[in-house]
Amino acid sequence: MPGTEKAQALRDRKGGQRISVLTAYDYPTARLLDEAGLDMLLVGDSLGMVVLGFPDTTHVTLDHMLHHTAAVARARPRALVLGDLPIGTYPDPATTIDNARRLIAAGADAVKLEGGVRQAEKVATLTAAGIPVCGHLGMLPQRVREEGGYKKKGKTREQIDALLEGAHALVDAGVFAIVLESVVPDAAREITRAIPVPTIGIGCGENTCDGEVAVISDLIGSYPWFVPPFARPEADIASVIKGAAETYCRKVRG
Repeated sequence: MPGTEKAQALRDRKGGQRISVLTAYDYPTARLLDEAGLDMLLVGDSLGMVVLGFPDTTHVTLDHMLHHTAAVARARPRALVLGDLPIGTYPDPATTIDNARRLIAAGADAVKLEGGVRQAEKVATLTAAGIPVCGHLGMLPQRVREEGGYKKKGKTREQIDALLEGAHALVDAGVFAIVLESVVPDAAREITRAIPVPTIGIGCGENTCDGEVAVISDLIGSYPWFVPPFARPEADIASVIKGAAETYCRKVRG
């Protein structure tokens, strides 16, 4: 199914069956998650931290994203493959569409960028060119340095109204969905009710959005050095890997 059809199918899920999303950064993980029935695989710039060892996502380049998007796409997943546009790659509409086309050529079905009102023109340019776009509001990891850390959003009426303004601008520009990150639960519910496209929550509380996204390493416990407070691990792969490696060392050393 082409990316535009996959995106429309997910948009049509608004108010219906909730949408399941996990990050994927490589071929085997993409195959496994697709076989598990995920609706969307996000090749997120979070790979900068949990795969490449950077302190935040601001070190991620387009080349990094192209490399990992192509790996995920080689799994030929049924799920929609969503590729992040990393920091600095969408300063204006012309640059945005050039870089988005590179992500699509690498195998993404759709692209995601951070921000609301000030990104609307870029989103409209992409959607007019037939490139499906997912928005991202709330806590924006690419702005962590200028904001001085990761901060919860939607705590005040002013913040909620700004989020709503951004959400409506993105909807008008043609997004098929919007990720809400670290938004206060009541605010996430209000935004979800106010817009006609699905919201995909992370760190927004339970059942506040039309779907959920999680970082795969948080879900399976493969990155024990930092686990977000809202993460709910379903496995402890780190201890399994370490235990297997320790057993191997003992066998080799005799």
